[in-house]
Amino acid sequence: MIYDLVILPLTYNFYLQATLVCILIGIVCPLLGAFVINRELGFMGDAMAHSVLPGMIIAFSIGINPFIGAIPNAIFIAILIGFLVRRFKISTDTSIGIIFSFLFSVGLVIMSIIGGTKINLEEILIGQVLSISNVDVIITSILSVIVISITLIFYRPLVYIGFDYYGATVSGIPSQKLDYLLLILLSIVIVVSLQLVGIILVIGLLITPSAAASLLVKRFKNVIILGIIIGITSSVLGLYISFHSDLPSGPTICIVSTAIFCISLLKKFIFSRK
Repeated sequence: MIYDLVILPLTYNFYLQATLVCILIGIVCPLLGAFVINRELGFMGDAMAHSVLPGMIIAFSIGINPFIGAIPNAIFIAILIGFLVRRFKISTDTSIGIIFSFLFSVGLVIMSIIGGTKINLEEILIGQVLSISNVDVIITSILSVIVISITLIFYRPLVYIGFDYYGATVSGIPSQKLDYLLLILLSIVIVVSLQLVGIILVIGLLITPSAAASLLVKRFKNVIILGIIIGITSSVLGLYISFHSDLPSGPTICIVSTAIFCISLLKKFIFSRK
């Protein structure tokens, strides 16, 4: 029984690829998710996930990997939002709302023009990691290594501006440039996560593991470490459940992640009453 539940799926190449992607995304999402929660950028992540739709559709229409098209699209959106907020003093929520609704609508219009039947909108919206290609695995691996490496290199100043933006600026840290760097890293992580949980559910994997970790530990570094453990557990366990139950992988992974969050919330509630 253990063989059938745990070992047998790993004998399939497509499942091994999916598991590798789940582990990588389970690492990078909570890693950036801790910064997202600290900077209150949750809505930013959700908006950016929806806003990359035009890039994905255009890439598909010209015959290249949709996620390759989504990367420059996401980076452009991150820089544009940061520019509007700082240059024109438009609030972050307002800028995000305008760009999010506009670009998502543009993506749907483009899809309608080129022929919606040629594109699997369901996979784009809720993800399907079990159908990823070798190219997707390679792209995910490269981008994950890049995000992890850059985050570790700039870890201390990123943490500093997260807790005291103006103090970091006064001390000589280039806070504005690091803000743009964080947005670019966030955009890359979102694109990487799309193949696992899709546009609609990406915010769940980005935020929920780190939020659960923040209920259990206090130090920022520990939030990241525990968040990564929860992220990997949610992704791998959700993948197993979706495989054996014939359920869509993205929603299943998000449900598992949310269940862990609820357990963490219950534990904090119980211990806070003692």
